[in-house]
Amino acid sequence: MDDQATVLIVDDEKHTRDGLRLSLEDDFDCYVASNAAEAMEYLKNDRIDVMLTDLRLGADDGMKLLDAALALPKPPVCIMMTAYGSVDTAVEAMRRGAYHFVTKPLNLDEVELLIKRALRSRSLEHENVALKQQVERKFSIEGILGQAEVMKPILDTIQQVAPSRATVLIEGESGTGKELVARAIHNLSGRPKANIVAVHCAALSPQILESELFGHEKGAFTGAQERRIGRFEQANGGTLFLDEIGEIDASTQVKLLRALGEQTIERVGSSKPIQVNVRVIAATNRDLAKMVEEGKFREDLYWRLRVVTIHLPPLRERKSDIPILADHFLKELAKANGKPYKSLGDDALPAMMKYDWPGNIRELRAAIEHGVVMSNSSRVMLKHLPAYLLNPGGLWVRKAPSAEAPQTVAPQAKSDLDIEEAEHQLILTALQRSGNNRTVAAELLGMSRRTLQRKLKDMNMVRTHRKRVKLEAPTDGT
Repeated sequence: MDDQATVLIVDDEKHTRDGLRLSLEDDFDCYVASNAAEAMEYLKNDRIDVMLTDLRLGADDGMKLLDAALALPKPPVCIMMTAYGSVDTAVEAMRRGAYHFVTKPLNLDEVELLIKRALRSRSLEHENVALKQQVERKFSIEGILGQAEVMKPILDTIQQVAPSRATVLIEGESGTGKELVARAIHNLSGRPKANIVAVHCAALSPQILESELFGHEKGAFTGAQERRIGRFEQANGGTLFLDEIGEIDASTQVKLLRALGEQTIERVGSSKPIQVNVRVIAATNRDLAKMVEEGKFREDLYWRLRVVTIHLPPLRERKSDIPILADHFLKELAKANGKPYKSLGDDALPAMMKYDWPGNIRELRAAIEHGVVMSNSSRVMLKHLPAYLLNPGGLWVRKAPSAEAPQTVAPQAKSDLDIEEAEHQLILTALQRSGNNRTVAAELLGMSRRTLQRKLKDMNMVRTHRKRVKLEAPTDGT
């Protein structure tokens, strides 16, 4: 029958293969193989639901066949059998992903029941995956997953604003998925075939950023050996995504304001206006309204940018989405790392739900990839995840300031020198915890990478000065 489950019997002993086939062929569609090469041919070319394989296959190793079978895109349920059974062997087979382990001589009735139980378990797993996929389809837009209450109005806003030409400002902590939202808006805009061009404003100096955005003419400045087309022109007819918009300098803010208002730009070194048709989406992890009050950001540009505002909540405020996000990353990262799909172990998810995720979705993705890479079994257990998950506050605790518990970021300083030393210590700690990654360290400190670079330069100057003063200081008695 076409709907019969298929069983592949792999054993180098002919009487064992024939005996199992005769016992099982009334209920299952049976295939037999005498070695690993024959078995892999069946596994690659036929739909095999269950593989029943001996541990020792002459010159072949049944464990290696197990690994190869489980690494297939649609792996079978694997049951190991051997005449040389031991607890250690059974544990190793189960650790590698085998469903069960039986010893010879075989009880054929028990083997048949075991196969039927394995098939029921597989059926339940498939139903579970199907349900998860239904949930993902229901609560996802262009790869943005979320069923938490705080995400529903965000998904509604994305769908509502996407077909319009309105400028959108996306706010949220680093790692919350701001660029993903920008790309979703672009893809749903009705012109997804047009370009979406991204610019990370904090990564560029004011002079370079202006040239990146608007382009320049040959000879406009030292080193400008040829004309350059800017990002506005590259995005013509599409979308320009300006990440970390709060980091742009005053001069560029003026030119950006004109570009938004008039839909025209001028290349650096030219006074000829160029008409562009660009939808701008901006993102920031800073409080632009506060920057306006402090005179650090133009108010007129602020209102141009925030025609529609989307605020992305941190992951700690939408923890009910962690299971869906984790399963999504498990699939994505297993494929990216050449591994079979791995599910979360029973002890992993509770720890993940307790953790505060200061790095938000970006940190969750990194933790899942760590687990996928470190696990050699079919499940990602807590021991495979980064050790800091055992600390609910994480490496870096971020708490919103409140009247009852004012936020403290450094010990109380007694002098300007103490303040300087405290800031230096915070910077060094952030660099240490980020593995000396200055971009990550800047995010942890709540400053731009450019600001961090400047402070590091100042620190080196102070150290050099102090060292020189110490060397020149008079000794006692002079």
